[in-house]
Amino acid sequence: MADQRYDFDKLIDRTGKGTYKWDQSEKLFGRKDILPLWVADMDFEPPKEVVEAVVARAQEGVYGYTIRTEAYYEAIAGWLSRRHNWDVKHEWITSSPGVVPALSMIVMAFTEPGDSVILQSPVYYPFYDVIKMNGRKVADNALILEDGKFKIDFELLEQQAKDGAKLLLLCTPHNPGGRVWTEEELTRVGDICVKYNVLVVADEIHHDLVFQGHRHVPFASISEAFAEISFTCVATSKTFNLAGLQAASVIIPNGELRRKYNHLLKALSIHMESFFGQTAVVAAYNHGDEWLDQLLVYLEGNRDYLTDFVAKHMPEIKVMVPEGTYMVWMDCSAISSSPQELKKLMFEEAGVAFSEGSVFGKQGEGHLRVNLACPRSILVEALDRFAQAVHNRKAVQ
Repeated sequence: MADQRYDFDKLIDRTGKGTYKWDQSEKLFGRKDILPLWVADMDFEPPKEVVEAVVARAQEGVYGYTIRTEAYYEAIAGWLSRRHNWDVKHEWITSSPGVVPALSMIVMAFTEPGDSVILQSPVYYPFYDVIKMNGRKVADNALILEDGKFKIDFELLEQQAKDGAKLLLLCTPHNPGGRVWTEEELTRVGDICVKYNVLVVADEIHHDLVFQGHRHVPFASISEAFAEISFTCVATSKTFNLAGLQAASVIIPNGELRRKYNHLLKALSIHMESFFGQTAVVAAYNHGDEWLDQLLVYLEGNRDYLTDFVAKHMPEIKVMVPEGTYMVWMDCSAISSSPQELKKLMFEEAGVAFSEGSVFGKQGEGHLRVNLACPRSILVEALDRFAQAVHNRKAVQ
């Protein structure tokens, strides 16, 4: 690996800037001194080329309506080819202000009120919102815990598809479990969905965040048949910490599906590009390889630190070691299965904010999700605080 050029240990003060992660502690958790390791953004600076490109764009001084450029298409297609061995035609690429808005638009455009939409719990909680708030029904293809990691219940998935589900929201890699689905697993999913005419919305926002020994396979890259029923949602937001720039890409190989999606995009008048977002996307995809390679090493170090720390100091907690993403799913049910008790333990007793598990589905009760994407010193302090709170509880029981 090249020399370490990037300082992921650097502490950056994000408070007082309207930061979703750092400026809501008192409102959400009841105290200002919370260490927030919950919402999925990173506390790292993006590649310097991204910052320089955004600054140069700002200095143009006129911030008008913005269309997609050829450089935008080339950067996305180049990245997917180079990093994921997937050759994407430029005309397949469209956009959205974010991946979750894209999920909601696809549910709106390709299902009717009352239709069933499959998700695989426990899963990223906006999946529930985009189904329920659009008047559709959740068909829960709950994941199976086996050998310390999640597996797909293919028999139930086939039954749900056979029963008339219209759409599958596929989280790949999986959040919060950190599973990087294998090509074999994805092929079994795709075969079922092709057989029963179920469209697949692959939320692949974490596709670049995969650890050694694992490989992300884009669902639509497996076969032409899978591509024809698929929507692939990607973004620079998780990979390069650019969520606030409101720029995601949706890849739709099927021309008819793409026209229908773009029609709704225009009907909602969100078909223009983010002025700064497009600039950041191009810079990140064209210049971010080395930064990402070094980030992954750092995140893997954080993952291993947490795993070792919990085993040594809180052995009653079971850690699901992630294969990808920067999230860790922890079974804390030996401490308490009560969401309220776990919140009290975190917020009041430990002064940390992890994500409480029940928001990911009923299966998540008794679990916590920890965001690893922070300087190690913050992770160390957060784990020390949490372990001390756990030990204090045991001492008085």
